Order: sequence, then structure tokens, then C-alpha cells
Amino acid sequence: MGEDAGYDPRAVRMEKLARLREEGVDPYQPSSYAATARSVEILAGFPQNDGAAVRIAGRVMAVRRHGRAAFIDIRDESGRIQSHLREDVMGERQFRLIDWLDVGDIVGVEGIIFQTRRGEISVQAQWMTYLSKSLRELPEKRHGLKDVDLRYRQRYLDLIANPEVREVFTTRTRILDFIRQFLRARNFMEVETPVLLPIAGGTEARPFATHHNALDLGLNLRIALELHLKRLIVGGFDRVYEIGRVFRNEGISTRHNPEFTMLELYQAYTDFEGIMELVESLLSGLVSHLFGRPVLTYQGETLDFSPPFARVDMGLRLYEKTGVRWQDVATTADAQAFARQLGIALDARLDRSQVLDKIVGHVIEPELVQPTFLWHHPVDISPLAKRDPANPQLTERFELFVAGRELANAFSELNDPLDQRQRFLSQQQQRLAGNDEVPPLDEDFLAALEHGMPPTGGLGLGIDRLVMLMTDSPSIRDVILFPTMRPVPAASDPGESD
Repeated sequence: MGEDAGYDPRAVRMEKLARLREEGVDPYQPSSYAATARSVEILAGFPQNDGAAVRIAGRVMAVRRHGRAAFIDIRDESGRIQSHLREDVMGERQFRLIDWLDVGDIVGVEGIIFQTRRGEISVQAQWMTYLSKSLRELPEKRHGLKDVDLRYRQRYLDLIANPEVREVFTTRTRILDFIRQFLRARNFMEVETPVLLPIAGGTEARPFATHHNALDLGLNLRIALELHLKRLIVGGFDRVYEIGRVFRNEGISTRHNPEFTMLELYQAYTDFEGIMELVESLLSGLVSHLFGRPVLTYQGETLDFSPPFARVDMGLRLYEKTGVRWQDVATTADAQAFARQLGIALDARLDRSQVLDKIVGHVIEPELVQPTFLWHHPVDISPLAKRDPANPQLTERFELFVAGRELANAFSELNDPLDQRQRFLSQQQQRLAGNDEVPPLDEDFLAALEHGMPPTGGLGLGIDRLVMLMTDSPSIRDVILFPTMRPVPAASDPGESD
């Protein structure tokens, strides 16, 4: 039938729906169904549960009709189990309902656990209840759902057709649970801070702008969690964290989605070295929790999260790789010439420090495969980090790289309000020059600092990139349930990809 150009599977299913209703069965009417067991529990409990009465519910994934008997495969959240349906057990009227059963329908089955002659643990159906009639065909079973665009766009089909995808998101939940338990054990308090802000600060990124009609107020979706969490440190909370969505109006790639999830935490009376220890303990513990030891494989590369992680000085490694010191590049023109010398094409609008930061991204970061702290960043690319007392042109900051990708950013937080104001004012020169990623001056945050913030260590860790590592996923879209996609053209069938 699939090769018949005139075959309309939805029309066929609509006809079956009509026939069901003629029989007095409304497959959308049941408001609930009290299942008593899941497939995984039935399979694990055999043979002790042989002969037990159960009620199961799930999606029909296969139908095999054999005269006055049939087998159906039912998939629930935990897995798959077979049900055996016989006319002499169910009765003629109940058994006739199978005539209108399709793959994709959701049913409840009440029956007895038994083992078939072929040794498959099954449920001998005594009664079947339609819970939802599927009006669209599922992706072809043998090949599954392979169209990557369609998988992301219609994630519900991806989850139905590719059970391994569900494991990714189950693991994501396990990761978040572990992080919360780890931080709770260290006396961190989870908080929530605003998503809508007059000034979106805490990093350099282009925000999404919106408008609040009642207040006639321009607002932005947050680009970071930092500044409000630091206000809480000023207010007297010593250890706070938030796991939340942030939004950046930037490009889309295998590593970037316009909305993504961050963990940010702040701990009073510690510095970036204390945060390093926390990160090592968190990640080595997480990997051990998931894999039994602090080692995993990502895209064919074995990664060892056993502490201590390697440490690489940014300026020293730049000199070792290029023969040029950061401080020796005096102007934007010099930085652009340096980039051209290295064969790196960059936006001509970038200033000196931005160009140098991009150069580091090209010549150093890809080589940081094993968990590595890249540290001692220059002040001019670290506006919120405390200066290194041994070298005031550098900061007490690190970025964590794994598999050549930035996973975390942390520093001893700058708590000198006068130094912070000067750095913000310096940033404003970039904003006046046309860099719309630089946030406006945040006077309220500066006022908070002037009330006194204790020495503090802070961390930002990308949850989506962390999940990518833990699930061996090559793209950030693989670990976000509903990634941002270009809309399907209006003329397209909603069941097709563009």
C-alpha cells in the first residue's frame, strides 16, 4: 500500500475511527487508566509473577494477526512487552476491536502474565481498552526516524521511533539530580532570579529584547545569571546557585542554541582555586556516578576526569604556540595583523582584546582535550574577575575545557566597586563604538557592590555541553528536547520536514 500513490493512511485511520464510534467505542473518552505494572517490572519479576493479574498501558508498536488470535507489542515509558489476544478468551465483540487497531494507537490491556511456547514473557489479554487512536502513521519501523531535521522539529516522533533518544534525556535528568545533591551536601541554596531584565548583563552577548506594555518598559531576556546571584551574596547568602535558561541572540551551531541551560554558583569567602576544587569534585563524582569510574568516551576519545585536572597558563601557552606575548600586541591593527599572519579570518569590527581572544580560541583551545583549566586571563577580557595580586594585568580566572570545548568559566569575583566601575566604563567605549554585545552600565549592581561584597568565587557551567559529554552526543540539539528551529513554510504538511 505504501507504493500506491492514491493510498491515504490518515483517511484509512479516520475510517477506522468512525467504525469504532459506530461500535459505541470512543477512543478519546477514557479520562484515565489505572495501570498496575510497567513492562520492565513484569519482565524483571518473572517467574515469581507468573499467573498474576495486571493492567498495562502504552503505545502499540506492532500488530501480528493470526486468525482468531493476535499478538501486539506495547511500549510504555520503561520498555516493551507483548500481549496475546484470543477471541475465545476476550469474547467476539472485544476481539473484533482489533480490526481497527493500528500501530501508534494507545491502549490499556488487562490480563494474566504468562510465558509463550517460544519463551517470551507476555500478558494474556482478557480485556482491551482504547485510550487514544493515532491518526498518523509512525516512522517506518525498520529504518526508524533518520531525517535529522525532522527528529529535532518533531521530537515526539524521535522519542517514539528511537528509544535510545529517551535515554539521553533520562541521563540529563540524572545529571541535574546529581548536581543538586552535590551542592546541597555543600550547603548551597538553590534560588531563582529574574528572566526579564531592564539591563541584560553578566557577560557580552546580544540579548533578545521585548516590551512590557503595562509599565511601558523595554526589557531583555537574561544572557547570564551572574549579577543577581552576586546581589544575593551582598545580601548575606554565602552559597547560592541557580540552574536556569539563558538567552543569547546569536548564531546556531552544534555548540550553540539561542536558549540554553546554565548552572551558576557563588560561594563567599573562597576564590577561584576553591572553585577549581569544587569543579574537580563535581565532575569526577558525576562521571563516576554515571559510569562507575571517572572515565568516559566521547566521540572516540577517552577522557579522564580524575583530579587534579591539568592547568595551562593562557599567556604562556600563547607565547609557546606563536612566539607572541599578549601584552606585546599594542593595538587593534597589530592584533588583526597577528590574526592574518596565523591565517585566521576575523570580523574587522573586533577590537584588540576580542581579536586576541579569538586567536586563543583557534590556536590553544582545540588542543585541550583532557579536562584542563586554562587560567590567568588578561584583565581586558575579564571585566568581572579579580586581579591577580602577583600580576595586576592578569586575573584570577579559569575556563574549563574538555574535548576542545569550553565547559565552564569561573573566577575570584571582583568586589572592588571602584575597579568594577572603571572596567564597566571602559566597556562602554566599545558599546559607543558599535559593539551591541556590551551591556549598558548597570548602576544598581555597582550600588550593590558599594555596600560591600565579601571575597567570592563564582562559576558558570554549561549544562547542555555537559550533557553532550556524558551522553556522547555530537550536537547540542541532541540534548535539548525542543531546540530552536526555522519554522516550516506555511504551505508544507505539518508532518513533513522542510
